[in-house]
Amino acid sequence: MNQEMNGVEVEKVHKNIVHDRVDYVFKVVVIGDSAVGKTQILSRFAKNKFYFDSKSTIGVEFQTKTVTINNKIIKAQIWDTAGQERYRAVTSAYYRGALGAMLVYDITKRQSFDNVARWVEELRTHADNSIVIMLIGNKGDLVDKRIVPTEDALEFAEDQCLFFSEVSALSGENVESAFITLLQEINRVVSKKSLECYGHGKGNGDATLKGSKIDIISGPDLEISEIKNLSSCSC
Repeated sequence: MNQEMNGVEVEKVHKNIVHDRVDYVFKVVVIGDSAVGKTQILSRFAKNKFYFDSKSTIGVEFQTKTVTINNKIIKAQIWDTAGQERYRAVTSAYYRGALGAMLVYDITKRQSFDNVARWVEELRTHADNSIVIMLIGNKGDLVDKRIVPTEDALEFAEDQCLFFSEVSALSGENVESAFITLLQEINRVVSKKSLECYGHGKGNGDATLKGSKIDIISGPDLEISEIKNLSSCSC
């Protein structure tokens, strides 16, 4: 049975069928300081699980998720990059080809938010200039330990033209909706580029938009929770 919410259709299909029908593969990187919960956010989205014994990521790992957006089957290939400085030389290479980024900070650690500007600069240095960035304040369940006001993050997101949401990897609140919002925007950008390229090459706009394929690894099914977008910016 299919579910539909806010224009996003969630389809449970056999992995072999998904392989045959995938329209786009979107590479997304999850970045930010160490211990802000990047791996837990990805685990919550991809597997709907939270691991209390999670250890720091070393190097780069990735997981996949398949969703249907605007009648296109999207394979999200999500890379979890280590936040420690000693791995920066390794992870910077993985920005190449990324269409979207989840930039995560911990609302209970001011330093992790103060470093967000440096992460944005690094993204814009190494990634494509059309990359879609979602600023994520994690650990939203720790309200009594909050150090970073929502207003500070919202102001930064608006100034830098980023999407923004606060989430809780522990409870799962807003995690799926944040990823879906990011993938929707990537799809919009990619579709627009494909249409423009088709128009220049063929001289008309009746394009059937198809994305480039890369190796596909099947992922688990998706269940969508209510989308709560605190901010978005179109530049």
